[in-house]
Amino acid sequence: MKSYLELLNDVLETGVDKSDRTGTGTRSVFGRMLRMALDPSEPGGGFPLLTTKRLHTKSILHELLWFVAGDTNAKTLQREGVTIWDEWADENGELGPIYGAQWRRWRAAPPGDEADAATGRPMAVEIDQLARLVEMIRRDRDSRRLVLSAWNVGELAAMKLPPCHLLAQFNVQREQLHCLVTMRSCDVFLGLPFNVASYALLTMMMAQVTDLEPGELVFSLGDTHVYHNHFEQARLQLSREPRPLPRMTINPAVKSLFDFRYEDFKLEGYDPHPRIVAPIAV
Repeated sequence: MKSYLELLNDVLETGVDKSDRTGTGTRSVFGRMLRMALDPSEPGGGFPLLTTKRLHTKSILHELLWFVAGDTNAKTLQREGVTIWDEWADENGELGPIYGAQWRRWRAAPPGDEADAATGRPMAVEIDQLARLVEMIRRDRDSRRLVLSAWNVGELAAMKLPPCHLLAQFNVQREQLHCLVTMRSCDVFLGLPFNVASYALLTMMMAQVTDLEPGELVFSLGDTHVYHNHFEQARLQLSREPRPLPRMTINPAVKSLFDFRYEDFKLEGYDPHPRIVAPIAV
């Protein structure tokens, strides 16, 4: 994960100080790329879980399974001891049509002029993007349309937090499944390490259920920033030497993307530096 540390240093050393919606302020660069091999036999390859500080892998796993299930209520995560969405949820735990809703229930108008009998408005249909994506990978591995989107313009106003990682494109090369993630907004210190591990897991899960091997994970980053109140913590992290990447194994018996459970994942050899606490900007 030296490439991540280089990115963090790049933001601190070359970024521009900007205001932001939270009032905290950021130091920002624009248009960066991050690449990592998920195949442990490749140079620098392995499961890309940050080692220069301890990450709460329980939260990463439960959040991803929550997305895949199509859930958008933070109380589901709270029951598992995961609180990472609490700051945005309402009193009932609701977050609006965020990632899980878009991945599993993208609302769109149907073809033609079919209308709801009660309201006269066009009837909405729900599209399960994840199920379609798995089927497309199985059916046409050369497709350039293997895309998963969370940026539903018509529903952004109803979301408690518009998606930061808004698009993932998958691609099959030499029996390996690769994933390119596009982020409009990237919190390098707190958010990005979670996003990297999460999409690495999703790629591994997708590869398993489509009889492929995980390949390369690439991030295309728009506004790439460190919050002003994370500078000290970021510099502490940069002072630490990365350790060997851990290994993530997945229960090979699971053949459906929607059958994975927390117990199906096993992390081995994770020996990170101590956790670094930093406040979240809401």
